[in-house]
Amino acid sequence: MTSAPAGILVVTVDRLPAWILPAYGATWVAMPGLDALAGRGLVLDRLIACGDDPRRAAADLVGDTGQGLLAAAAAGGWPVTVVTDDESLLPEGLAARATVRHLAASVKADVEDDEEATNLARLFAVAAEVVKTGGQRLVWCHAGSLGVAWDAPGEFREAYVDPDDPAPPAGAGVPAVDIDADTDPDLVVGIRQAFAGQLTLLDHCLGRLLDALPVDGDVGWTVVVAGLRGLPLGLHRRVGTAPLAPYGELVHVPAIIADAHGRMAAQRYGGLSLHADLGVTLAEFVSGVPGAVDPSRPMQGRSLVGLLESWSALERDRVIVTGSAGVAVVTPAWQFVRAAPCGAGGPAPGRLFAKPDDYFEVCDVADRCPAVAEELQKIAEAVAAGDQERAWMEPLSAAARGTT
Repeated sequence: MTSAPAGILVVTVDRLPAWILPAYGATWVAMPGLDALAGRGLVLDRLIACGDDPRRAAADLVGDTGQGLLAAAAAGGWPVTVVTDDESLLPEGLAARATVRHLAASVKADVEDDEEATNLARLFAVAAEVVKTGGQRLVWCHAGSLGVAWDAPGEFREAYVDPDDPAPPAGAGVPAVDIDADTDPDLVVGIRQAFAGQLTLLDHCLGRLLDALPVDGDVGWTVVVAGLRGLPLGLHRRVGTAPLAPYGELVHVPAIIADAHGRMAAQRYGGLSLHADLGVTLAEFVSGVPGAVDPSRPMQGRSLVGLLESWSALERDRVIVTGSAGVAVVTPAWQFVRAAPCGAGGPAPGRLFAKPDDYFEVCDVADRCPAVAEELQKIAEAVAAGDQERAWMEPLSAAARGTT
C-alpha cells in the first residue's frame, strides 16, 4: 500500500447523468476541467446507482459506519470539512465531528447576469476557500442545485445554439415535460442546450476548486468526482425531476478517481461498480488497511484500490437497482428494466437492452432474447417482493452475465 495522500477531496453532484459528459462520449458539451481530471485519473465507465435516492448514494460513498470514509477519517484523526447545498444528505450528528458549511441552493425564476451569483459558484467558492485555508485532510463538497435551478448566465446555454436553432427555453426553472407525439423536438433540444450550459458552469467552478488544492510536498491530494443520480432529459419520454423507471439516464452516473500518486492515469474501468465500492476505496486511502471483501455478499462495497495497484478487481456480475418508479437488473451484458405498476393495472412488461452497445436503451430485445429476459424478470420480481438477498445472490447463467 502506498502512503496516504496529503488530503482527499470528494465532489458529489446530484442530477448528473454520465451520458451527457464529454468524458463519457458527449463531444458536443464543453467541460475541459473534468476532461483534464479524467486525463490524470481512473474513469469508472459503469457506476450504477442502486436507486434514485441521493441520500442512499451519499451514505454508501461517505458513510460513517463500519468501513465508511467518515469513520476512517475519524479513526485516523483527519480533520473533515463538508460544504453542501443540501443538508438532508448529511449523516446524523456529523456536525459534532466535522465542520459543516451549508449554503442552500436557491430556486430561481431567472438566470443570473453574473456567474459568481449562481448557486454552483457560491458553493464551490466556499469549498475553494476551505482548501486554500488549509488544516483539513478530507473535504467533501456536494452540489445538489442541478435539480433546483439552471441559473447559469444566458451566454452559457447560448454557446450551444447553432445559427438555425430556435432559442433555448428562457428562465432558470428546471423543466418538467412529459414527451408525447405532439411534443416539439426543438423543445427537447433546447432543454438539453440549457442543461449543457449549466454543466459548463459546473466545470468552471470545479476547475477553480481543483486549482485551489495545495501543491506543496511530494504527495498531493486524491480527488474523486461522482454523480449521485442522473436527470431525465427526454431519452425515455420525460424531462425533469419527476420519477422515472431506472433507465441509464437516471442511474448511470459518472465517477473519476484521480490518485495522488498518479496511478493508472488516463485509464478506464469498464466493469460494474457501486457508490459503496467508491466508499470502501476512499476509506482504504485514509486508513491504509484493505477493506475486508466477502465475495458471498455482493451487495456490500468492494475496494477498487487493486485497480490502481495492479489493474485487478473482484468483478461484479450485476447491480440491483430499486427505484421509486421501478426496478432494474444490470449485468455486464444487459439492463433489464421493469417499471412500477401504474394505477390499478399490473406491472408493465420488463424491457431488455443489450449493453454496452445500446448505450441509450432505445432497442428493447426482450422478444429476441426470451431466455435472458425471463431469467432477469425473475430477479426483478424478487427485488419488487423485497427479497434483496435473492436478487443479489441468485446465480446467473452465462448468457445473462454475457460470458457466452
